[in-house]
Amino acid sequence: MNPIRLYFRTLHRAWGEQHWWPAESPFEVICGAILTQNTAWTNVERALANLRNAGKLTAAGIRALPIDELQQLIRPAGYFRQKSARLKTFICFLDENYGGLLDRMFSQPTDALRERLLALNGIGPETADSILLYAGNHEVFVVDAYTRRVFERHDLISAKTTYDAIREMVESALYDEQSKPARGSRPRTGKIASLPTSHPPSAMSTTPRSPVSQRYNEFHGLIVQVGKHFCAKSAPKCEECPLRPYLPVK
Repeated sequence: MNPIRLYFRTLHRAWGEQHWWPAESPFEVICGAILTQNTAWTNVERALANLRNAGKLTAAGIRALPIDELQQLIRPAGYFRQKSARLKTFICFLDENYGGLLDRMFSQPTDALRERLLALNGIGPETADSILLYAGNHEVFVVDAYTRRVFERHDLISAKTTYDAIREMVESALYDEQSKPARGSRPRTGKIASLPTSHPPSAMSTTPRSPVSQRYNEFHGLIVQVGKHFCAKSAPKCEECPLRPYLPVK
């Protein structure tokens, strides 16, 4: 069996649905994707809470905010000057190309929209694909540092494997995968020593999406859990990880 499919089935049986991305609107996902660059998600949650409490967690809200006020609201996410500029750049892009409408933007073909997002200052492949998958329900897989670390340790890729090669490998493996249990099914935990806590359901994590984008969504969320709780940079907890049986013998 293809190892990516095997990993997906194993992790989903162990932990079930992850309800990622936790957000109430597509625009909140976009803000989170930009703010999470080079920082922990807990810091992003604080910045998003500031925007929400100020009534500015919308395109109109960011558009109207003076840059210095925006910087202060998102300060907990770090690099607040660069990230405030990137949020403003995205709003300009949305206004100039799509009349300020996210639905119009996400109606574009995936490859064309991805190329346009990547042309924006500060938007790299991971951020662009997070926006496409989690905010726009496009069928793309998001590759992050956890994905690369887990795959390298399992000899699925090398340190030189490109982002797009990893993305295409996962997309090809899971595109027609049929084994995922239906939504709401009860996961089997087996003998895993500890279960990572998944996010509670949110408007965006439960939004209707294609089976393919849902699989990419779930697998990314599951790999994040592996990276955060088991496949650490140092002192990995391999013995407790559901993927332990698939580690190559060194």
